[in-house]
Amino acid sequence: MMTLAGGLVATMAIPAYAFAPSAPGTDTAHGTTASTALTRAGAQSLTVADQASTVSVARDGFTATTPEEIAAAKAAAAAAAAAAAAEARRVAAAASMTTYASAYSGPSVSDFLANPSYPTFSLASVYNVGLQYQGVPYVYGGSTPAGFDCSGFVMYVYAQFGISLPHSSAGQGAAGTRISVADAQPGDLVIMDGHDGIYAGNGNILHAPYEGAAVRVQPIWTSSYYIVRLGI
Repeated sequence: MMTLAGGLVATMAIPAYAFAPSAPGTDTAHGTTASTALTRAGAQSLTVADQASTVSVARDGFTATTPEEIAAAKAAAAAAAAAAAAEARRVAAAASMTTYASAYSGPSVSDFLANPSYPTFSLASVYNVGLQYQGVPYVYGGSTPAGFDCSGFVMYVYAQFGISLPHSSAGQGAAGTRISVADAQPGDLVIMDGHDGIYAGNGNILHAPYEGAAVRVQPIWTSSYYIVRLGI
């Protein structure tokens, strides 16, 4: 029994001795390689060509549109569109004037000035004559019942009383005496910036409004106006 026990102890001890580590520096099979040592040390090497010091750095070549150039382009496009619209209106007005000129054969402003229909002037009479032309279409440059623009309408009505006025809202405003709005009576002139008509009372105006509309009475839509009285 003792002999068997000793043999078993010896057999079990063999693996322990077989896997015992070698003394430091004597195990070449399991030692640290040179590359592993460098990796652990964090060491690196970098080779740079000699000509690298002569390389110059420059910005890439490109162009970009500035905000000012974008704004200028938009302004130019808007101006071109406005010019095209103005030209279209001019052509339409010319065509309208051709039709207008051939559609009317009655007395003109100059005919009335030479021989007034109403030799006696009164504001009430002016207003009542003006009312007769409600429904006449607006025609740019028009000054007869075939079509009126704003100052052409005023000019035509007042001509029937022998009063000569320029074909201009500003000129008509300068032709009379400016009075207070509180003193305005039907038949007076309502003068605005670039527009005028005949005062219709109670804050209303009788006028030729704009293209596509006709002579009508409507409330005055702005506070930027003044009253002018003619014949005094």
